[in-house]
Amino acid sequence: MVKTILIALRVTAGTLILTGLVYPLAMTGLAQLLFPGQANGSLVTDEHGVVVGSELIGQRFTTSVYFHPRPSAAGQQGYDPTASSGSNLGPTSKKLRDRVTTEIVRLRQENPDSPLPVPADLVTSSASGLDPHLSPQAALWQVPRVARARSVAAERVRAVVQANVQGRDLGLFGEPRVNVLLLNLALDRRFGRPSR
Repeated sequence: MVKTILIALRVTAGTLILTGLVYPLAMTGLAQLLFPGQANGSLVTDEHGVVVGSELIGQRFTTSVYFHPRPSAAGQQGYDPTASSGSNLGPTSKKLRDRVTTEIVRLRQENPDSPLPVPADLVTSSASGLDPHLSPQAALWQVPRVARARSVAAERVRAVVQANVQGRDLGLFGEPRVNVLLLNLALDRRFGRPSR
């Protein structure tokens, strides 16, 4: 009996060391070697080298000089990476219908020169609540507001959006999209950062 227990303890200790220490350290080292940017969170820096966010996590932009992301259901104030989740509201939900209606009214007030209809991804949250991307249509829909707020021709702002459209992965997977953080940083590089 003692011999069996000792064997079991050695196997348990060996498995724990192999799967709890060696494997995670090897994978972390390999990731740091092969994909250091992604392994460290796909962090985005501004022109001064200051980290301003991650390519993978959406964040709130509310001023009229920047493109706004889709709504977030993550946390009380939204965009909380520790509370990533969708709203879990279905198409027959009155709460979802009321929220979408409120968002449409707000967006129409902020974007009076934009055409109808409002793109769906500007009024609905993503499954994670942290999606950093918009459809190209949703970004282009906001061009008149951003151009007016920055006192720049709409065609110039539209060109920045078009330059930041990311295509399908490997030409097949996913949909064309625009990363809102990268788009707003491109605006600042092209037209200057607006004064606060």
